[in-house]
Amino acid sequence: MSVAIASYERWRKFKALDPELRSELDRIRNDGKEIEERFGSSLEFGTAGLRGIIAAGTNRMNVYTVRKASLGLARFVIKNAKKPWSIAIAYDNRRKSRIFAETAAGVFASNGIRALIFDEIQPTPVLSYAVLHHRADAGVMITASHNPKEYNGYKVYWKHGGQVVDEFALAITDEFNAIDDELGIEAMGVEDAQACGLLEWIGQKTTESYMEKVTGLVTERAAIRRHAGLPIVYTPLYGTGYRLVPEALDRAGFEGVKYVEAQMVPDTEFGSVRRPNPEEPEAFAEGLALAKRCRADLVMATDPDADRLGAMSREKDGSFRLITGNQMGALLIDHLLSRQGRTGAKNKGSVLIKTIVTSDLGASVARKNGIEIVDVLTGFKYIGELIDKYERTGERKFLFGYEESYGYLAGGFVRDKDAVQIALLVAEMAATLADRGLTLGSRLDELYEEHGYYVDGIVNISLEGIEGQRRIREIMSSLRTSAPYVVGVNRIVSTADYEEGTIKYTDGRKPEKTGLPESNVLKYVLEDGSWICVRPSGTEPKLKIYVGASAKDRTAAEEKADYLKQETQRMVMARG
Repeated sequence: MSVAIASYERWRKFKALDPELRSELDRIRNDGKEIEERFGSSLEFGTAGLRGIIAAGTNRMNVYTVRKASLGLARFVIKNAKKPWSIAIAYDNRRKSRIFAETAAGVFASNGIRALIFDEIQPTPVLSYAVLHHRADAGVMITASHNPKEYNGYKVYWKHGGQVVDEFALAITDEFNAIDDELGIEAMGVEDAQACGLLEWIGQKTTESYMEKVTGLVTERAAIRRHAGLPIVYTPLYGTGYRLVPEALDRAGFEGVKYVEAQMVPDTEFGSVRRPNPEEPEAFAEGLALAKRCRADLVMATDPDADRLGAMSREKDGSFRLITGNQMGALLIDHLLSRQGRTGAKNKGSVLIKTIVTSDLGASVARKNGIEIVDVLTGFKYIGELIDKYERTGERKFLFGYEESYGYLAGGFVRDKDAVQIALLVAEMAATLADRGLTLGSRLDELYEEHGYYVDGIVNISLEGIEGQRRIREIMSSLRTSAPYVVGVNRIVSTADYEEGTIKYTDGRKPEKTGLPESNVLKYVLEDGSWICVRPSGTEPKLKIYVGASAKDRTAAEEKADYLKQETQRMVMARG
């Protein structure tokens, strides 16, 4: 009997199995391939926690995998924190999110850990804030971010308010992997946990404290008053931004905001939006239609858990331009540095934190204003870790952090990307630019003229299932054991292997240390200054290829980037 069949039968014979999951198992009884997919492996507890399709099986998101993750985290907290223990829990509007949150709370309570659970859906940044605000030992966010509706996930945070860093994630993974029987894990009922003081519902007081911090980021109130009626369109894409983003804009004084009403109601199915991802132009369809009707200059959208923000800016010809994550990061750092009272002296000791796959346009803007640039690995947890370190040591002042995948942070009272505060700052930026007759798009063009044209791109290669995981491992292994020396006609001048922790040069120079944590990432710098980066996604079944190119001319930069994407994809796919 195969491992998958044995595991499947163990679940099916479990008398207390959730009835809905039992029905699913009955339906796939004669489907060997589906049983293999669901039970041939276990959902891995990665560096971001769990994420997977909601269904029955050890390789799926369900109450039993949530119990297993929660017991692993509980054991880690008990070993690494002092009594009395507490863990904050929040959840978004996805399928099963509240059930998963209450399941986690029940496991924590069964292990003597007080669960601080929100009484309604919340954005991910509010969970990050709650961990700090309530001085919790850890946090859990039930969300699959911008994944399709079939997915859900379990993100773990530590007491500094950021996602667990590698050292802790590996230790929690060990605890998770040591649990043999996910079906036998105890989870106290909500009422029983509440009765014995091990579950506390939190909500309005916490979010109000958070909102005071968010609105405190605004400095350009005069510009907002002058352009209070600025036509802006916003959509939460049926997600958790539906309440706090409008509230933030209203408190700041924006009166001309139009909302995509059909998408303002949280929905587990995300209405007509197939992929609720503000990185994709298709997600803006209804927002754009409204913007054209009301002649708005700016459209903003947040993903379901409101940690990512996307925006489109009206062009002179009436069309709309999608502002990429790299471009928005540059615009925001430009805005923060140009606000009233921001002098050279105030910039001393301030840092911009960005990831190694982020475009250099924002860095160029920051350097010109005397801001230090600090690069980190891909993943906002590394930005959150540095914010915490700088706050504790006082060695630097956090100004802004961002990554190419539409995640930004300006207020360090949160330690993860925050689309609520950024929606407010983007609106503030639009108001200050309106004083000069500019939009986000036209200001971006000015930055390109000043700093050169930086073009970035990303290729996502979807490799689903167990076979896909195998191919990703083979590709990364091949790139290491048989290292490339050219990409198309471009010679590679250096290769940074972040798993090995070294940067190797082709000109004979001695290898250097990357100075960053171990990670399965390869970055190549080419002789013309362009770069490419290859890594497996930490949250989705994908291999991700990033490219960056620059030139004085827009067309030349775009052609460089397109060429790099094509050639790198060809090179990578030939490896596995």
